[in-house]
Amino acid sequence: MVEKIRSNSSGLDTPREARNRILPRLRPNPDRFGSGTENIARFMGTPQFLFYMTVFVVVWLTWNTIAPDNLRFDSAALGFTALTLMLSLQASYAAPLLLLAQNRQDDRDRVSMREDRHRAERNLSDTEYLTREIAELRIAIREVATRDYVRSELRSVLEELLEASDGQDPALQKKTRKKAPENTASLPRAQQGGRTTGP
Repeated sequence: MVEKIRSNSSGLDTPREARNRILPRLRPNPDRFGSGTENIARFMGTPQFLFYMTVFVVVWLTWNTIAPDNLRFDSAALGFTALTLMLSLQASYAAPLLLLAQNRQDDRDRVSMREDRHRAERNLSDTEYLTREIAELRIAIREVATRDYVRSELRSVLEELLEASDGQDPALQKKTRKKAPENTASLPRAQQGGRTTGP
């Protein structure tokens, strides 16, 4: 018999019921919030921020040291406790802002690396395709005479003709070739009946 397994409500395999919230859950726009944190983080890494922070600290220390006692708001005897708290508060907010900006930069780097990988794969496939096409063209052109091949053949034929002429001057050969049609008149002419007659 098949035993039925009863699940307890306190088991790890059952999801916990949602609680009723007193305050609504805060869900800011992640892109807008992230761009704002990046702008703040970029500003905190500039010389202007360091200059403004230095001016702020110098004015704070000067005012609480030189000003009359009734106008001072931070005691020098206590080591400028309020200034220390302000700088600690600024540092406690600066660290998460920098981490958020770094996380967004890591996400952008991851996306750009993925795109670069896809682009490299496409370039590799295109290169392989072009290589195959060039190989096919070389195989197809293997039987076709190229310009260099035709030139080499013409040179070899020219050399053979020059050797056959037994060292005669090519200019004389041209003259003899031009005179050859004039000498054809001395050849016997064929007549009907198979007899040949002279000129």
